[in-house]
Formats: sequence, structure tokens, C-alpha cells
Amino acid sequence: MNKTLDKIASALAFIIGAMAVFAGGKVLLGTLPDYYVIDWLPTYNFIMGMVSIFFSSVVIWKNNKLAMPAAIGTFGIHAIVMLILQAAYREVVAPDSIVAMTVRLVIWAVIIILLIVQQRKSK
Repeated sequence: MNKTLDKIASALAFIIGAMAVFAGGKVLLGTLPDYYVIDWLPTYNFIMGMVSIFFSSVVIWKNNKLAMPAAIGTFGIHAIVMLILQAAYREVVAPDSIVAMTVRLVIWAVIIILLIVQQRKSK
């Protein structure tokens, strides 16, 4: 069972990362949505998506000792960015950006829960 949990967590990390790369990459390549885009947010989305795909999902898949720190770190960074968006950009941030960040936070919370359950089952 615990082998399955790390694979599910890894797949979630890969998928949420790919979504961020796709969304951020489109904007970086010039396909702008119908709303105002905060200058640094597409770059952030693209970079964190790449980190999720090529680092976090891999260490989680391999059940590496860095899996939990990577998941907690990724969640923490997203939480900090969400706080920045809500505090400093509240009047200009697009609702779509808040929804996307909320989805990321929820998925990373699920990943952390899966890793915790996996660790408990392994003991």
C-alpha cells in the first residue's frame, strides 16, 4: 500500500507542476489572458512547475529522504506567494490566479498527507 501512496503523491506533484509550466509558459511565450497579469507571476509559476516536475515528483517517486522536505517546502513557498498576492496585490490579482494558487495549495497539502500516511504505514 505505501508504495502506491508515494506513486500517487508523485503523480500529483508531476501533474500540478505540468499545469503550472503550461499556464506560466503560455504567458511567457506571449499568449496573454483576458485579465491583468502580475509581471512576475508567470515566471514564478513556470519555475515552480519545473521544480515540481523535475525535482519534487522525482524524490517523492523514489521515496527519497528529501520527499517530505520537498513537499513541505513547495507548499510553504506557494503559501508565501498566496499571502503576498492577498496582501500586496489584492486589488489587481486576477481571480483565476487566486483559484490556481488555491488548487496548488490543496494538492500539495494532499501530497503531504499522503507522505505522512506512507511514513506511518512504513513503521
